Amino acid sequence: MFDFIRTHQRLMQLILLVLILPSFVLIGVSGYTNYVSGDQDLVKVGDSAVTLQDFDQARRNQLQQLQQNSQGGFDPSVLDNREARSALLESLVDRRLLVNTATKERFSVSDAVLRQTISSMPQLQENGQFSPARYNQVLASVGLTTRDFEQGQRAELSLDRVLGPVALTANVPPSVVGLVGKSLTEERSVRLLAFPAEDYVKDVAVSEDDIKSWYEQNKQTLELPEQVQAQYVLLNEAAAMANLPAVGEEDLRRYYDQNKTRYVQPPRVDVSHIQISVAATASDDERKKALAKAEEIAAKAKAEPASFAELAKAESQDAGTAKDGGRLGWITKGSWPANLDQIIFSLGKGDVSDVVDGPGGFHVFHANEVQAEQGESFDEARAKVESEVRRQLGADRFAEMASKLTSLVYDNPASLQPAADELGLKIKSAAGIARDRLLPSDQVPADAASASEDAAILDDVRVRRALFSPQALAEKQNSGVIEISPDTMVAVRVEKLIPAHVPELAQVSDHIRELLVQERALAASQKAGEEALAGFQKESASDAPEKFGSVLAISRMNPQGLTKSITDAALAIDSEKLPQYLGVNVPQGYVVLRVEGGKAGELDESMQATLSSQLAQAWGKAEEQAVLREMKVQAKVTMLPEAEEALAGERTE
Repeated sequence: MFDFIRTHQRLMQLILLVLILPSFVLIGVSGYTNYVSGDQDLVKVGDSAVTLQDFDQARRNQLQQLQQNSQGGFDPSVLDNREARSALLESLVDRRLLVNTATKERFSVSDAVLRQTISSMPQLQENGQFSPARYNQVLASVGLTTRDFEQGQRAELSLDRVLGPVALTANVPPSVVGLVGKSLTEERSVRLLAFPAEDYVKDVAVSEDDIKSWYEQNKQTLELPEQVQAQYVLLNEAAAMANLPAVGEEDLRRYYDQNKTRYVQPPRVDVSHIQISVAATASDDERKKALAKAEEIAAKAKAEPASFAELAKAESQDAGTAKDGGRLGWITKGSWPANLDQIIFSLGKGDVSDVVDGPGGFHVFHANEVQAEQGESFDEARAKVESEVRRQLGADRFAEMASKLTSLVYDNPASLQPAADELGLKIKSAAGIARDRLLPSDQVPADAASASEDAAILDDVRVRRALFSPQALAEKQNSGVIEISPDTMVAVRVEKLIPAHVPELAQVSDHIRELLVQERALAASQKAGEEALAGFQKESASDAPEKFGSVLAISRMNPQGLTKSITDAALAIDSEKLPQYLGVNVPQGYVVLRVEGGKAGELDESMQATLSSQLAQAWGKAEEQAVLREMKVQAKVTMLPEAEEALAGERTE
């Protein structure tokens, strides 16, 4: 409901550190007193320190966890920057500070609290209840013993007691909640008149001199990163299906017969019954009496088949079906014992059977509906059958080709040609592949990877990582076979390494022209909008000009799809001085707003309770951070020179 709070936390003065992973993943699950000091301290935290060994281990754990969660699609370069390293080191310092405090103050949790916490974890429950079997299964799957897990959980709960009470006791005064709520729900009624930049593109003229001048002044902004031109062979379903041999008629018929239930629905009968039960230990006299009663019922049923359901309710001794008029539902041919099957499927719609000796006693059956065999004959299903058979053959061939591709790429590291020749694959070429992305086609002279039908594959982080590995760059050797998905594999090699450079003017001329056209079109739209705004402001504001759109009631909670800049501008207008006109620049051009009315904000009780809870939670986080900052001051947390080297990436493993 209050997405605004989450997306505008700076306005709430809540600048929070967002950790990529839970702290116990970064550090491990050992007890909070189990820390080993190293001789390469990075940050002094009281009498202890965060060491280079701690930092390196945390980076390895962080990378491993992210790679596992993304199934190999995570790009390690995302973490290879100062900002990511700084956030990680800061989290380690915070963690160490909490550990020191918990140790010094002897914070602990009881066995009862530990048991309650573990039993409430959803991943350890079945049907909403704690499951010991599930508990052991989950721990075994991640290689943990119950002792290690429970020790780690006890440590986490102990650390929570350092700052936990701060957040839990945070409180936002009702007056503040009210003011924030009014700010979020305050409304303005607006009409819009847009001046899209695209309307002015046709009037923009850009000369060659303009392009050259812009190039000379801004050429460094056009610098292209280091990139490679690569060769690759692609093995996918289409490649495996190519040139498959024709499937013989006999094989198709055999497949159809073996899978006939996929194409044909056998005959079936919607059947009801009346049962006269006979115990397995019944005497001959008891069986004779039961048979006589069943025959009497069968005679009545045959005389009045339409009354079978009422008769079943009154006479059937099968308690499970009697209340439903003896209905058993649809029975497919071949699903019952042969003797019963033959009797049931000899009935026509509305027919009643003779007495049948069957499971549990004597039965009288009634066919409510009869449905003949339905579906496709072989000739009707032939195309479908052939397609399925070919897909199976293609899957088998894909597995065989994948195995051969792996061997051929490995056995011939300097070329993809042997693999391509052996498997009938085409060697493709793609250019403009950078470490972190595919370059746009207008920045690549030819064979742009970004414009290729295989762009998504070439942009896969595993492909780019393989192309920029030291071995691939230095020795131009094949990569290993990269599995993009279960039915798509690729092998790549670097054909050419192109250093970072500023492209020649001719190569980027069209790109610069587009930039200048867009820039001048935006300027033209702004000029036209400002001229129109000046005219509206001179005229009487009592009546809205015809060109303006319909009225929109907007608020910070419900901006009606308008940009933040438009919403903020409209709400900044004094509601006592309306109507008013104002103009706003937006990425697509210029917009003139006519603000016609205002309405004070108000919250109902439910919304106020929700907002109060969210603000208290957010404020609690902010107070936690404030306390943590003061704890750092008291602990005299000191960043050592070695930390700067680690943050710069010079000391990590």
